[in-house]
Amino acid sequence: MARRRHSLLFVPLLIVFCAILGGVFGPGMPGVSAATAGAGSDVDSSIKDFTRVLAVVETNFADKVDSDKALYKGAIPGMLRTLDPHSNFFDPKDFEALRDDQRGSYSGVGMQVGARNGKTIVIAPFEGSPAYKAGLRPGDVIMVVNDKRTDGLSTTEIADLLKGPKGTHVQVVVARDGVDKPITFDITRGEIPRFSVQNGFWYKPGIAYVDISQFNENTDKELDDALDKLGEGNIKLLILDLRDNPGGLLNEGVAVAGHFLRKGELVVSHHGRSSPEKPYYAKGSPLGQNYPIVVLVNRYSASAAEIVSGALQDHDRAWILGETTFGKGLVQTVYPLADNTGLALTTAHYYTPSGRLIQRDYSNISFLDYYYGKRTDTKSTTDVKSTDSGRTVYGGGGITPDEKYEPPKYNQFQTDLLRKFAFFNFTAQYFGGKEIKLPKGWAPDETVLNDFHDYVLKQNIPFTEAEWAENHTWIAQQLKREMYATGFSFEESQKVAIEVDPMVAKAAEAMPQAAALLEKSKKLIVQRSARPVLR
Repeated sequence: MARRRHSLLFVPLLIVFCAILGGVFGPGMPGVSAATAGAGSDVDSSIKDFTRVLAVVETNFADKVDSDKALYKGAIPGMLRTLDPHSNFFDPKDFEALRDDQRGSYSGVGMQVGARNGKTIVIAPFEGSPAYKAGLRPGDVIMVVNDKRTDGLSTTEIADLLKGPKGTHVQVVVARDGVDKPITFDITRGEIPRFSVQNGFWYKPGIAYVDISQFNENTDKELDDALDKLGEGNIKLLILDLRDNPGGLLNEGVAVAGHFLRKGELVVSHHGRSSPEKPYYAKGSPLGQNYPIVVLVNRYSASAAEIVSGALQDHDRAWILGETTFGKGLVQTVYPLADNTGLALTTAHYYTPSGRLIQRDYSNISFLDYYYGKRTDTKSTTDVKSTDSGRTVYGGGGITPDEKYEPPKYNQFQTDLLRKFAFFNFTAQYFGGKEIKLPKGWAPDETVLNDFHDYVLKQNIPFTEAEWAENHTWIAQQLKREMYATGFSFEESQKVAIEVDPMVAKAAEAMPQAAALLEKSKKLIVQRSARPVLR
């Protein structure tokens, strides 16, 4: 899955994704038994009442009633909204999307598309995908898909046209800046992996950077592969980035946290009204306990991301840096239903190793405010726990970082450039119909920057020459990031963004704090092993 990190434009999409798929999904997808679904006279009575109401509506409503829509879009979601913000009903399309996300793959051409100026354009093809190999570029306007014109179609409808079984063909016609005639691409669809570990590289000598965008069925393996590729034994500090991670599969979160903990240490436990307490323990790993860790989190780090950060914090295994996390302490069990629909129902609360429940209160606010509203410090002074070494931690409102850090805010000029897609649009125009050949390590020179300066003037984006000079370095960084997406790949552009990310730089500076925690943790282990055992 493509992901644009730390952008003003990315956040609203992330919130929607978090609202739909941001649960901790428990293991398995059990079916619904008749006893579970229909036990009790109260339930029978309610079903009869609903049936009567639906019958009256179908008979007497002014227009023809779509019963499926009334049930799937109205009655069932309405019922679930009375429970909590994370129980959800999935129609067939949404349920298939959920399964794709959990599997970590789908069939299609492999590119991110988006809406710009009433058109659907290519945001970026994924490296190695059929779209990438065919030669599609960021900024290409999608005009026709398989002889079907896209005028009047939504971006979602166009994305659906591009998807299809592996091995099937799709013809895509695009308009490209600098090219007079439309360009036709015949593409063979393939299996597109949605990597949850999107970056793993050496940020600086000895300092490894790995980010996890979500927790799907492949996350634990992808993490192991990334660390093996780096050479885990050479790591002096690991920066583990969980920002904007909305969660996913519980078992995968447990496995990731367990890689960095001693075998047998508690990672998380959960229980609910109809489910007994179930603890999950670390699997351990040969090298995962040997180096300091700084975990990056923000207000959109949720559920399984909070399980990982909470476990590493409670066991004094990692220094947590960033903002207080989302505050998602509920576990959903997914029940497949008839007609390829599904139900994600909250069945338990989960607790960090110290015993804290980090679910944010949603009892007296709308779901809109729960996801979008301004948040205050909601830690619970009645849910006070301690880490292994005795540091105080709180439940009630997410994982509070050991060190708070808020990224610098964009100034007005920077905000205007981002909101008007100036870097993206300039890049599409700059490369236009040219053959792209950028050498390794390329960076925009003053000629490119001057071209961009003139482009911004023509777009009537207001700025002074003093503002241009003040933002010169930042502009060069943003141009490099954007132009790498076309000149190399989307993945390479993300690496550029990380290399100049001030929060990642701050994480590297926190190495002494993380190292001190690791030493404290090791001393505790020695002290415990030295205690006499009474028999």
